[in-house]
Amino acid sequence: MISTFDLFKIGIGPSSSHTVGPMIAGRRFRETVLARGGITRVSAEIYGSLAWTGRGHGTDVAILLGLMGHAPSTIDPDRTAPLADELRRTGDLGIPGVHFEPERDLVFNFKDILPLHTNGMRFRAYDAGDALIEDQIFYSVGGGFVVTAAEAEAAAAGHAECVPPPLAFGSGRELLDLTLRTGLTIPQIQLANELTLRPREEIDAGLDAIRDAMFACIERGLRMDGELPGGLRVRRRAKRLYESLEATKLANSRPAHEIMDWISLYALAVNEENASGGRVVTAPTNGAAGIVPAVLRYTRDFCPDWSDERGREFLLTAAAIGGLIKARASISGAEVGCQGEVGSAAAMAAAGLTAALGGSAFQIENAAEIAMEHHLGMTCDPIAGLVQVPCIERNAFGANKAVVAASLSLRGDGQHRVSLDEVIETMRQTGHDMQAKYKETSLGGLAVNVAAC
Repeated sequence: MISTFDLFKIGIGPSSSHTVGPMIAGRRFRETVLARGGITRVSAEIYGSLAWTGRGHGTDVAILLGLMGHAPSTIDPDRTAPLADELRRTGDLGIPGVHFEPERDLVFNFKDILPLHTNGMRFRAYDAGDALIEDQIFYSVGGGFVVTAAEAEAAAAGHAECVPPPLAFGSGRELLDLTLRTGLTIPQIQLANELTLRPREEIDAGLDAIRDAMFACIERGLRMDGELPGGLRVRRRAKRLYESLEATKLANSRPAHEIMDWISLYALAVNEENASGGRVVTAPTNGAAGIVPAVLRYTRDFCPDWSDERGREFLLTAAAIGGLIKARASISGAEVGCQGEVGSAAAMAAAGLTAALGGSAFQIENAAEIAMEHHLGMTCDPIAGLVQVPCIERNAFGANKAVVAASLSLRGDGQHRVSLDEVIETMRQTGHDMQAKYKETSLGGLAVNVAAC
């Protein structure tokens, strides 16, 4: 089971796989070093997509912070750069006897790719005689999920330890059959499975905290101005768009498509915050972090009968769909392209909105299928390795597509020609066939056809 709280994690930008994951991996290795003792030097080497776009995504800073013991869920985003600068100046990780020199001990390997995933990291620890005494490989597999090489191999072989949930489902078809057999809705099924991990009060509080973090990110994004970091000179647009929409509220004649501007605004606000390294929620990744919050905010502000419970149903439903996509394909741009990030987020948001508006299980499945189907083949080609162009606008389009998908499904009866399972499998195959230069390497697409300066 992939929990709602695994898919929706409060962290920092700009990337769940390239920032959040490496910070978690660095922190896990730090714990190993502290437990072992007798270590005087540690090193980190990053491979594949992490190396190619790592500086634009802040991977180097994330690893430094993780090795210092910081976690993405609690670190103050405004402190990340000063903390990393302090480490570069002092070499102090806070580990007794260990001196760390980033220029020597943090290596970008642009040549090799580790065998199980393109987002690979290797951490090593040495004793006073410079003998290697600890060697661990981690993979950041998307959405802030991190596994060791042993864990990844066990999962691939089907030997990973897990407790099956009471209402397990491994496909969209199985999920629909569960609703028919039990009479439960999709959010109720997801909730029943979550109850095996934590009590109801904790679940409700956790869902509300995710919602609040999403909305807080939107609100901060609406207030901020200036340029995004990284050198592309990309100006923030959310604040100006918000002021423009507010100014026209009292106009006698307003365009019918204005609602699309509000949805786009919410997504832009989140992803501009993400690009700035701010506090965001993986949904299911940072690169696609604006879509679910934008549609959830649209549900609250523009749809009837909003309540806290409706918001929880939205998130639980979105998580059920996101879990299926992650289990059956991927949510990693480095693995399957942007279809796995923005496409997955749009499917999750469409499903959540359909549930919040009272749609049936079959309409929810249809909405998710429509949203995913119309993101198939989307490449991940960020200019200069920064989660800015085309990533920010893609979130605005993904959020609007999610609303369209929900609307189409609610106008139907849930019966349709292409199933969610079929479109997820198509996404997986398409990602497998996609050339590596189009999968978060900045070696193809817009990343090479648009000047980065």
